[in-house]
Amino acid sequence: MSLTKKMPFLLLLAFLVLLPGVAHAATHVVSPDESLYKIGLQYGVSSQRIKSLNGLKSDSIYPGQKLYIEEKSKYRLVPGDSLYKIARMFGLTTQKLMSDNGLHSSVIYPGQTLVIVNGGSQSGPAVSRGGNGSMSRNDFDLLARIISAESDSESYETKVAVGAVVLNRTRSGLFPDTIPGVVYQVDNGRYQFEPVLNGWIYQPASESAQKAARDAINGWDPTNGALYFFESWVPNKFLQSRPVSRVMDSFTFSY
Repeated sequence: MSLTKKMPFLLLLAFLVLLPGVAHAATHVVSPDESLYKIGLQYGVSSQRIKSLNGLKSDSIYPGQKLYIEEKSKYRLVPGDSLYKIARMFGLTTQKLMSDNGLHSSVIYPGQTLVIVNGGSQSGPAVSRGGNGSMSRNDFDLLARIISAESDSESYETKVAVGAVVLNRTRSGLFPDTIPGVVYQVDNGRYQFEPVLNGWIYQPASESAQKAARDAINGWDPTNGALYFFESWVPNKFLQSRPVSRVMDSFTFSY
């Protein structure tokens, strides 16, 4: 093997280091007197993140309970690195890499340290999709977060409709075929969803949005297959020209 071919591997060894206190185990067995806060400190993650990944509705846990914990590591950037290269190195998407690090743009610099959440979009216990197979915890969490960011002030049915539109896009052939791909898609230099631009997508999903995500995953589509939604007053000629499926609360859903 030539030195050139060895370089990516050598750089990986040189700059990939484990976060202090992070175990490789994908699960944590709760011990007596432990709390989500203490477990979060041990693994370098927030208690809210642990709750989200495990579908917990409260901070209550019990001895012997198994909790899924994301595996994390750090990567320090070197000259010539790009988000695309780093994402490919670890089997991730650039959108996921940006999401995991709270990045709002692709601008990075040598010496910067990025958190690598292992496993890409398939990491974490699967969430049932009814007759459609399974969905990773990460994808479910992202779907719930976009529902929450876009429609938490709307009715429950509208929340489900927003989730259905995202899922419809993954199956349409006109958009990326993954939930991260759809949510973080940039078209003509613009994000498809405003919460990605303003950062609301990085806020934890509400309990109602998580429930709506599950209903959408399990096949409830109040829009009957819509691919777009927008606030009805928005003066966008393209959106306003689309065939309308339904008008729900402040949103218009269209094909």
